Amino acid sequence: MNKLLTVIAAAMFAAVSASAFAASHVGAPMKDGAKAEKKVEKKAAPKKATAKKVEKKVEKKADKK
Repeated sequence: MNKLLTVIAAAMFAAVSASAFAASHVGAPMKDGAKAEKKVEKKAAPKKATAKKVEKKVEKKADKK
């Protein structure tokens, strides 16, 4: 009976430790689903060309001709 109690206690300790270890490596969940959608939209949206970049492209095309 004494060995059985020891085995049960050890098994419970191992289960709790494994669960805590797994939970600590999951990462913080996002609080708002809208924030996640905004991040996806920002990554998916192409960057707008600045005026300087557009001017450089025009100059390069003019130089080639």
